[in-house]
Amino acid sequence: MPTNKGDTSSRRQFLRFLAGSPLLAYAGTAATFPDSEIVAPSEALNVFDLEEFARKSLPPAHFGFLSTGVDDEVTLRANREGFLKFKIRSRRLVDTRQIDMRVQLFGREWPTPIVLAPVASQRAFHEDGELASARAARTRKHLQILSTNTTVSVEDVTAAIGAPVWYQLYPTAKWSVTQGLVKRAQAAGCPVVALTLDQATAGSRETLARARRRDERVCTDCHSRTPGAGFMRKPMYRDLDTAGLSGSSTPHLTWEFVDRLKDITTMKVVLKGIVTEEDARLAVEHGVDGVIVSNHGGRGEESGRSTIESLSEVVDAIGGKIPVLIDSGFRRGTDIFKALALGATGICIGRPYLWGLAAFGQPGVERTLELLTKELEMAMRMNGAPTIASITRRFVTTS
Repeated sequence: MPTNKGDTSSRRQFLRFLAGSPLLAYAGTAATFPDSEIVAPSEALNVFDLEEFARKSLPPAHFGFLSTGVDDEVTLRANREGFLKFKIRSRRLVDTRQIDMRVQLFGREWPTPIVLAPVASQRAFHEDGELASARAARTRKHLQILSTNTTVSVEDVTAAIGAPVWYQLYPTAKWSVTQGLVKRAQAAGCPVVALTLDQATAGSRETLARARRRDERVCTDCHSRTPGAGFMRKPMYRDLDTAGLSGSSTPHLTWEFVDRLKDITTMKVVLKGIVTEEDARLAVEHGVDGVIVSNHGGRGEESGRSTIESLSEVVDAIGGKIPVLIDSGFRRGTDIFKALALGATGICIGRPYLWGLAAFGQPGVERTLELLTKELEMAMRMNGAPTIASITRRFVTTS
């Protein structure tokens, strides 16, 4: 669907006029004066400001797709509420004048542990889509993971970011299609393929369904009702025989599939969606190179359990043999700090950078990354942890 944003310049000029009015000078707090509409990326105080702008900028169905969970959205909420169960034990008298956020992933150093998670169909949120996200990642020097269901090819995204990205794999029910996707990602130079396990079936996304009812556009202009037509609009499926495929759910996946995947690629294989110690041990036994603790942002299951609550048991089961990343629900630097303390090497963010993308394109994504990086730096200073390595489990408590 086209985003159909229209010209917002007049509205922004009016908001600037209102912001400078002496009539508003009495407003002391956001609670007293809740209108926090922003008109430029730099005005966003946190990622939630960008979320609100995205909500007003996007068509209802597109924002519904971005924000939906499944069923009662218990897992969606749990991903945020789970962080409240962990408190930070702040240390004092530690020299934090110099903060070092560098991390190592598969032999490459990154200036921060913040990673752009794979999110599909980014041109539904801004006309530049994944290209804008890639350019922002390049400017801010962040790792990007590209979705199989990208609206920009892996070759073009790689050119935009100036380096190979990681590739997230939705395995289809056709092995030949999976092979084609893997072969193309490897040919593009992707060093890592992240196999998605956390969407075994298409859950009931009621928020999205309700948002579609409120959208007055003719959605069939962009979305054909023909089964499997969606594959034709995604460049990674070009020249692949997708006949008979209806989606990217993965009820057919077993550990045998993981072994087959490892046999056909030289890319490192990471499993996205590991949330238990049992599966973490099996991942090590099957020789995978890393895991991402994920429940698909609450979009793929209704377990009611947050990823931050799952992290410790996965980290303990793996025992430092392979890196552990995590996604789902991260909105603040303190969220990231807690995950690092519990043993994560990298933290993947999804919705927040899409809010920035929808609001302002590349500058919005850059602002998202800037905000979260600054918040993490502040958390490290406030709590007495000058380096990532110094953030140990002793920094968090549940009591």
